[in-house]
Amino acid sequence: MDESLSFIVELRCTGCGRAYDPNVAQTVCTYCFGTLFASYDMEKAKQRFSKELLPKRVASLWRYREMLPVRQESNIVTLGEGFTPITKIESTRERLGLKQLFVKDDGIIPTGTFKSRGMTVAISKAKELGIRKVALASAGNAGGAAATYSARAGIECFVFMPNDAPESTMKECYQMGAHLYLVDGLISDAAKFVINGKEKSGWFELSTLKEPYRVEGKKTMGYEIAEQFDWELPDVIIYPTGGGTGLVGMWKAFNELEQLGWFETSESKKPRMVSVQSTGCAPVVRAFHEGKKSIEQPFENARTIAGGIRVPFPYASEQILKVIRESGGTAVDIEDSAIIKSMEMLGRDDGLYVCPEGAATLAGLEKLIEDKWIEKSEKVLMYNTGTGLKYAELVRLTKLKTFSKEESSNFDL
Repeated sequence: MDESLSFIVELRCTGCGRAYDPNVAQTVCTYCFGTLFASYDMEKAKQRFSKELLPKRVASLWRYREMLPVRQESNIVTLGEGFTPITKIESTRERLGLKQLFVKDDGIIPTGTFKSRGMTVAISKAKELGIRKVALASAGNAGGAAATYSARAGIECFVFMPNDAPESTMKECYQMGAHLYLVDGLISDAAKFVINGKEKSGWFELSTLKEPYRVEGKKTMGYEIAEQFDWELPDVIIYPTGGGTGLVGMWKAFNELEQLGWFETSESKKPRMVSVQSTGCAPVVRAFHEGKKSIEQPFENARTIAGGIRVPFPYASEQILKVIRESGGTAVDIEDSAIIKSMEMLGRDDGLYVCPEGAATLAGLEKLIEDKWIEKSEKVLMYNTGTGLKYAELVRLTKLKTFSKEESSNFDL
């Protein structure tokens, strides 16, 4: 790697447009509380960073290092995350009558979820900025990833999560040496502890889109999709939406790639971005169909088996809704029963053990086909954000036969 890795120039508020110094720890805009996005020197990038360089590079998200915010190689905290496979799923494609159907599978990534993408970059930048203590509210997987990368970086990590979060993620945080606190309530209730404890404890907040760099890690989803499809983007990307960092990050990536000139495209050629949520927690879906610019109040009595999308009041909802509308996309909600069914079908028919959030994309796809929003000839990509192994409690074992050891020589199936 080069001595100076990144072409980052500044952080800029997505709301009021004010610029901030990326060499100083930043959270959100101090004027309008808008999300800060990293901006890069595109002219330098055009001259010194080309897609022809990529095949020779490491098969991780750090292959795009010039367009990531970490300046020095020694500050990178990595487990080899990223560059996950895009898999054709033929059985489901045939059943639905589609011409092309794919899954981008982040279930095989370190920590078992796409949260590794955001945390490798956020923790690496925190290390570079000299931050020694971080905290976040998490539905489970982000906490596990933060704990993992913090442990590698030697950074103290505090995680606040709902007390009904998956036990696997609690154990993950504990095993990685994080300070784990369980809160009686939702992720929004856990977030209050992070906010209220900030001044006294002196930690840096890593919660979704309340710092500038998790979205930079998540945008590599978009870079990888473009590269793996040989710079011909799919027509539709279906994404399970909680805090929305991945959706926002992918759209940021497509815009950056367009500025770099890595593909010739127009707004109509970029993917239509689809947000999928559970009917039990669908603030984005509700706000989108009501024509709202942002989510104005939390979704009441939020509940779903898919903890990663149980986010009743996403912080950067304005950015999420903007991406959906700019892309010509839509938002759809589905029942938890459809999520369970989709988990079973993707396993049985296509050999994919996906998380409930990832399975939600198939349920959403089926609904969109039924509504004739997706044409059968289109190239569709579903995004699986994690492994089903973390949600073993959702798998119901039925109709099992048991045998005594004496029956091995004479048994009837």
